[in-house]
Amino acid sequence: MSRSIIITGGAGFIGSHVVRRFVTKYPHYRIINVDKLTYAGNLENIKDIEQAPNYVFEHADICDEERMNEIFSQYKVDGVIHLAAESHVDRSITDPLIFVKTNLIGTANLLHIARKHWSGNFDGKKFHHVSTDEVFGSLEMDYGYFTEETAYDPRSPYSASKAGSDHLVKAFYHTYHMPVVLTNCSNNYGPNHFPEKLIPLMINNIIHMRPLPVYGKGENVRDWLHVKDHARAIDLVFHEGKAGETYNVGGHNEWKNIDLVFFLCDLMDEKLGREQGTSKGLITYVTDRAGHDLRYAIDAGKIEKELGWTPDYTFEQGLSETADWYLSNQEWLDHVTSGEYRKYYEEMYK
Repeated sequence: MSRSIIITGGAGFIGSHVVRRFVTKYPHYRIINVDKLTYAGNLENIKDIEQAPNYVFEHADICDEERMNEIFSQYKVDGVIHLAAESHVDRSITDPLIFVKTNLIGTANLLHIARKHWSGNFDGKKFHHVSTDEVFGSLEMDYGYFTEETAYDPRSPYSASKAGSDHLVKAFYHTYHMPVVLTNCSNNYGPNHFPEKLIPLMINNIIHMRPLPVYGKGENVRDWLHVKDHARAIDLVFHEGKAGETYNVGGHNEWKNIDLVFFLCDLMDEKLGREQGTSKGLITYVTDRAGHDLRYAIDAGKIEKELGWTPDYTFEQGLSETADWYLSNQEWLDHVTSGEYRKYYEEMYK
């Protein structure tokens, strides 16, 4: 194997797509998927590649220094793509400490161990930290964009923990000259998305004719990025990104939450053969989230200009394909919503 690359959080939503891309595109790489298998980690996401000869799964916590040292030593790791994170804003409001532990302490542990193993020879090494646009705070107007130079202004325990991890990554570059790159992405969507997030939650609830909860008046704006476009960007930045640089990754798809829900309602009514307007009757407005940021919007001009990346998916195309995937993978959806998916690995890793 020409390279040994750890991908943390590889059983999660974005991570599984990155793992799949690297395993299939780079058969000469050894890909080590490191995942603690919390509620959002699902090995069913990657069943199709788990027998690949260049794929290895390691059940491990990134906060466990001894275990991560063992993995670095065993596989002679020369690359890290770090996606493992607690990522649900609502959960961070309820239980902020687990976000600090995983997102901040876990990242610090990975950086420390990578530096120790690579010390004195950074040639051919790369640490790619995957982060979020939420570290920049909220755009309170309907114009302007987050750029790589935008000052950090996190508003939730989740975004604050991610901001802290970003600063640690940059500090290791400036202090130790460690070869790091960062990407800050907008909201992802696509297949295998855990159905606590907006799009899969709405799709699942529409299928089962359950209420569609919308925060406040649904005026909050998000920029949506297809997960496969994101995986392609991560691949590009990992291989061609300049050490010490940050690249924003966005989908050029700004939608108000309520407009997105309206669109999904019409789309799902059509796909399910229901009378138009049926699903809109399920919309329920609920009390707004504490500290709910008004608008996120990414300027992805740097990664386009310097590395040639642009999104392939239009939002309408991506949403239609995403809805089709959930409709065609009812067993996966049922396993996730019922908790059945956890039985897939509990016997193996108990």
